[in-house]
Amino acid sequence: MGAIRVVGGALRGRKIEVSGRAIRPTSDRTREAVLTLVDTLVEEADVVIHLAAETHVTRSIFDSLQFFQTDVLGTQTVANAVVKSGSNIKRFIHVSSSEVYGSASATMMDEDHPLNPMSPYAGAKCGADRLIYSYWATYKIPVVIIRPFNNFGPMQHLEKLVPRFVTSALLNETLTVHGTGEAARDFVYVEDTCRAIDLALQAPGELVNGEVFNVASGEHRSIVEIARDITAEMNYPQDKIEFIGDRPGQVVRHTGDWSKIQRVLGWNPTLTWTEGLSRTIDWYRDNTERWSRQLFLRKIPITTAAGKKEYH
Repeated sequence: MGAIRVVGGALRGRKIEVSGRAIRPTSDRTREAVLTLVDTLVEEADVVIHLAAETHVTRSIFDSLQFFQTDVLGTQTVANAVVKSGSNIKRFIHVSSSEVYGSASATMMDEDHPLNPMSPYAGAKCGADRLIYSYWATYKIPVVIIRPFNNFGPMQHLEKLVPRFVTSALLNETLTVHGTGEAARDFVYVEDTCRAIDLALQAPGELVNGEVFNVASGEHRSIVEIARDITAEMNYPQDKIEFIGDRPGQVVRHTGDWSKIQRVLGWNPTLTWTEGLSRTIDWYRDNTERWSRQLFLRKIPITTAAGKKEYH
């Protein structure tokens, strides 16, 4: 649940109260208790920022059920609670994902880019994204959909690319890259994402309700470039980069167009990739005790696109 941890932790730093509870119902009775709990929490709130999700693409290939339970049914639970609360909720921020787009079919991917999710995780996030939109269309709840591109920064779960590479270097391990490493992503620093959420939270409803906003840097970099940037920044040998089988459902490229959120809310990315990467590496170097207990979560057994079983 990396997006919750990295973004939720940074939101706490911005003095926005975040309640991060992961509850998975195991029976009908438990489910009823959870529904009651969510209804009660939402009734006591005036805004809802919905970040809760299972987020790791590779983990969704290994076991997709909990992704749909959490990302789709969990989102329905929160949205229903918002509907029940009536006018108590002034703003509902739903944090979606750029993964809903699939591979880029244009040079820059704006909010009208086709939704072609390419993994179970992306499919679940797309279902939640459109579910939330349907609740705005049907019930006119004051919802804003934020689609961040790849987040990175301190405190991120070790299953994610940047912390996996950084901690591998700190542990004198190889940095494993899927396929040729040419798949490219748009990385945005977590504090910039949090500013976008804050702006959407404070904006007048007539500007943002029912709207979708990309949060991106507008630049893409390949996975192998990221590995090389990290080894260079950490003075780690580049021959420790190892290429393994490609991941099924691999997205070729993401490059986000953030002109809409700039035009409507005045947001723009402020931290460069280089500066954000330096801050991130420093955090993992200085906080070994915070992440060392997660080491077993870094690798997941999957069957690659070539049919080979590997740990990714």
